Amino acid sequence: MSIIELSPVRRRDPFLERERKRYEKPLPSREYVLQMLEAQGKPVSFEDLCELLEIRQEELDTFQRRLRAMEGEAQLLRNRKGSFILPERASLIAGRVEGHPDGYGFLIPDDGSEDLSLEARQMQKVLHRDRALVRVVGVDRRGRREGVIVEVLERANSRVVGRVVIEHGITFVVPENRRINQDILIAPDGGSMVGAGEVVTVEIIEQPNRHSKPIGRIVEVLGNYADPGMEIEIALRKHELPFEFSASALAEAAALPEALDPRHWQGRADLRALPLVTIDGETARDFDDAVFAEQADAGWRLVVAIADVSHYVAPGTALDREARARGNSVYFPRRVIPMLPEKLSNGLCSLNPGVDRLAMVCDMEIDSHGEITAYRFYPAVFCSHARLTYDQVWSWLAGTAQVTNEAERALLPRLQALYALFKVLCEARSKRGAIDFETIETVMLFNEHGKIENIVPLRRNDAHRLIEECMLAANVCASDFLQRRRHPCLYRIHEGPTPERLEALRNFLREFGIGLGGGDDPKAKDYARLLDSIRDRPDAQLLQTVMLRSLRQALYSPDNVGHFGLSYEHYTHFTSPIRRYPDLLVHRSIKAALGGTHYTPGDWEEIGLHCSMTERRADEATRDVGNWLKCYYMRDRIGEVFAGTIAAVVPFGIFVALDQVYVEGLVHVSELGEEYFQYDQVKHQMLGERTGRRYRLGDRLQVKLVRADLETGRIDFVLPDAS
Repeated sequence: MSIIELSPVRRRDPFLERERKRYEKPLPSREYVLQMLEAQGKPVSFEDLCELLEIRQEELDTFQRRLRAMEGEAQLLRNRKGSFILPERASLIAGRVEGHPDGYGFLIPDDGSEDLSLEARQMQKVLHRDRALVRVVGVDRRGRREGVIVEVLERANSRVVGRVVIEHGITFVVPENRRINQDILIAPDGGSMVGAGEVVTVEIIEQPNRHSKPIGRIVEVLGNYADPGMEIEIALRKHELPFEFSASALAEAAALPEALDPRHWQGRADLRALPLVTIDGETARDFDDAVFAEQADAGWRLVVAIADVSHYVAPGTALDREARARGNSVYFPRRVIPMLPEKLSNGLCSLNPGVDRLAMVCDMEIDSHGEITAYRFYPAVFCSHARLTYDQVWSWLAGTAQVTNEAERALLPRLQALYALFKVLCEARSKRGAIDFETIETVMLFNEHGKIENIVPLRRNDAHRLIEECMLAANVCASDFLQRRRHPCLYRIHEGPTPERLEALRNFLREFGIGLGGGDDPKAKDYARLLDSIRDRPDAQLLQTVMLRSLRQALYSPDNVGHFGLSYEHYTHFTSPIRRYPDLLVHRSIKAALGGTHYTPGDWEEIGLHCSMTERRADEATRDVGNWLKCYYMRDRIGEVFAGTIAAVVPFGIFVALDQVYVEGLVHVSELGEEYFQYDQVKHQMLGERTGRRYRLGDRLQVKLVRADLETGRIDFVLPDAS
């Protein structure tokens, strides 16, 4: 249908041109449908709406499907007579349900307005993450808007992982995700030969309503809680992490050559003679970055070669779809869920030593003050001259170990050059005012049976920081390159504190007689100065923790607002395309810009939201696995007394982080003493009403372990003198 054939009413659609680009035969846009309904000021039947919009006979079915889609997304609603109405005119709010382990929940509105509370009775109709229409009926006891569910728009849970319970002959599954607070009844024919306590995946065949619980059938038996690796199997399903590659993706990977084809070198710089090396952890298997530095004139040349994943993973392929769905690799203790099949992640795209590999190179000139004065990007072929580890490199640089052969002796001057450049870059980082929070990372050690044996701190040395600074430099160049060419991409953004968090931080710091500079708009430099000033204080860890919690989470976005924590005006991720999808997109964008074209993967904002979500999903899954393993580790230490630090204060108690075993657990408020305790969110403390006894974030205390429950993942402490 051409625009000439459209009636005057249809031609008035303000979004007609957009619809014509999308569809050969455009229908009235969703926005225009809503405008027409708004203009009527009353419910409108399907027949009347078709007449208003002059819908043709041959368009009726397609138009009806569009209206159903709008209903599904809560843009429209039908009343009891079947007429269309606008949800906002009916005082209805659409949003996503968020369950709470205690039975109640919230509706997170689509329009970004204030959350609505849903009492436990309302939550019987839905499960966590369902979408619903809610009517506001008043306020709850905390002054929040309270709602009742009018209609469930979309069910989010089709499969759930949980533990089998059999009581009085009735089998049900208790979901692992505590936000799903309804047990799932197992249909009589849906759970044969399964035992109590087993971990299973259940398919929901009947969703809940106010009269009945959800009903399901068991489709997968995973095993018992204590089986090695079970914690990971649970986390994969609980967080809906893709962990099996599609047959089409595996077929595409299998069709790739086993080794680099020399024909692919055409048009690439040959850097095989340049002594680039990889420096990674002891257990790393996918090497996506190699580095080289040398002194040049009054400054330095730094070369960062990154695996050219975009050469093998083309847009729109099955491999690309898999990578986008995953968003990133997920690293569990003893197991990795890669973003790309092993043939790519550990083979063709991994910069293994002694083999030719394709790379995208960032070649930088850096002056004596650590400022990048020039850079260029280009495709290359190169060969890593060595696979080195952080501890190995640092032992050579620190002089605690000696090189033992000619190959190592040849590498040492190059590593010393990298280290000298690192010191210059560190000075520039300090001058720039980047925030450098000191945190302790841990690693779990396992025995030959796969059981956790110990939890030890991961000590970062200057070899870690050296590689980090090289990657930061390349990432900044990538964002600058694309920004200068006005090529869209996903920036790694990090905004400063919200006004509310900033005010809370200042109020807290005031209690200690210290302040944060920068007024209403502090910069990273103001945070960095404060961190430097408190570093030697006994309460430095407390103050640093509260400062860190005042900041927002870093995200991926096409809108460049800078990176607050690193104090960069622009920043993106370029250096890990094997394990992060945004980096792969940046590589494609750089190649397009080098070729004078544009790369468009779709809606950049939507992709940014998706990649930010997959990153959070991976963090939550790895945190779950870590907590379960820590719980398992502590089971044999019930009754022991430990020294620790209060890591968090919440309305129901205090979380204590132990010194030597790096485990956190809860001291419930009822265990703090025989009195009422008031929670102070601003001061991060619990205060006893009668005695004035105070438990504050960062305080030191002794606790006794009384519970380590694998099923709930809870570790509970009491105060030794209270037991």
